[in-house]
Amino acid sequence: MDLRLDGKRALVTGSTAGIGFAIAKGLAQEGAEVIFNGRTAGRVTEAVETLNAETGGKATGAVADLGSADGAAKLLEEAGHVDILVNNVGIFAPVPFTEISDDAWQEIFDVNVMSGVRLSRALVPHMVKRGWGRIIFISSESGIQTPQEMVHYGVTKTAQLALSRGIAESVAGTGVTANTVLPGPTRSEGVVDFMEKLADTQDVDRETFVRDFAKTIRPSTLIGRLAEAEEVANLVCFSAAKAPPRSPALRSGSMAAWCGASSRRLSRNDRRHRASWCRRRAPARSRCPCRKWCGVSE
Repeated sequence: MDLRLDGKRALVTGSTAGIGFAIAKGLAQEGAEVIFNGRTAGRVTEAVETLNAETGGKATGAVADLGSADGAAKLLEEAGHVDILVNNVGIFAPVPFTEISDDAWQEIFDVNVMSGVRLSRALVPHMVKRGWGRIIFISSESGIQTPQEMVHYGVTKTAQLALSRGIAESVAGTGVTANTVLPGPTRSEGVVDFMEKLADTQDVDRETFVRDFAKTIRPSTLIGRLAEAEEVANLVCFSAAKAPPRSPALRSGSMAAWCGASSRRLSRNDRRHRASWCRRRAPARSRCPCRKWCGVSE
């Protein structure tokens, strides 16, 4: 599927492993020039070399700790021109609510929320000036269903939803979009480690706990299993696309999700209209009455 990202520069924060690496790889495969980010030079270098060997791309890396304003400024300086910003970096830890200290609250908010605030605030004006840009936040289902063992994490993920929506409102009609992806439990090194620690606290077998986690601890996850990082990456790449892919699978009500991706508050009638317009035969890049590019072609 051609998402028309050739020549676009994509910065993916916290991308040396897991979901972040999968997103960086997916964007590179679609033609984007990827900038990796991590806290240690060794991990960043390894990620860059691995991706370039697998894709033949020209990925680069920038070492920066995004838990501070200085770290964000350092990353912005090293990254330079950015067309696509994926705010993926995040930390989490299972801690009972009554034992979460003020310092722990501040740390997780600085990393999970303020990193996205600082980077987006700096990059959005340049995107608006160029008439094109993508801001994507990797939130979590915890943003709408706060986990009792990680209340502070859930709060930061809810904050990302509000942040993304607010940015989207502020750039509507400029060619810049802001969206949020909310994965459920996703298989990665960090998540499996988290699950194993939970298993230890409950004195249960680690392998069994990890295998049944989605069904027993996160029953709201309808697929009944851990998602794979590549599945999340596919959705992120779609959200970053320069124009909606012309696929028969998208010529349905689901296409309305793209048409409404960037951002105004819709009434029920607006949503009905948008879905019906996207089902119609319309020339590619035609502008629908709701003032969003549908890009649908049959």
